Amino acid sequence: MKATRLAIPDVVLLEPQVFGDERGFFFESFNQRKFEAAVGPVRPFVQDNHSRSARGVLRGLHYQIQQPQGKLVRVVQGEVFDVAVDLRRDSPTFGQWVGAILSGENKHQLWIPEGFAHGFQVLSESAEFLYKTTDFWAPEHERCIAWNDPDLAIEWPAPGEPELSGKDRLGVRLSEAEVFN
Repeated sequence: MKATRLAIPDVVLLEPQVFGDERGFFFESFNQRKFEAAVGPVRPFVQDNHSRSARGVLRGLHYQIQQPQGKLVRVVQGEVFDVAVDLRRDSPTFGQWVGAILSGENKHQLWIPEGFAHGFQVLSESAEFLYKTTDFWAPEHERCIAWNDPDLAIEWPAPGEPELSGKDRLGVRLSEAEVFN
């Protein structure tokens, strides 16, 4: 597995070694030893999630202010632009974002540690998105930052207004958000 630390070094792009031939392909989608060698020790994963979204859907930017979740995310069908925003007030990269293209074709994964908001925009006709989390979903602690916060200036690749959930339409600007100390 190739591990690349992004501009925010705690966020790591993981590229598995894929073995393929005319019959198809095989790769390890998760190996605890290799994962921790690449990113360092993390709390155990306790929940796996799977979502399907249509072209133009943008989900996020989500985080849990209590019971924060580290996330290992990947796409098994389609393509998304995946984003992590550093919400750790004491971090030198507080308020900065990084993004990566994840797709069923490239099989890349992104490790997003606790203390980050996360979101993605679907670039293909549809996308199936899988992610492992280090804590359970706690809706009472879930928060959302506006996808189009001008202070973040995220460069979403798909033009126009995305399709958002009602919850995501209520996202606040980073300057108004609860963040991690």
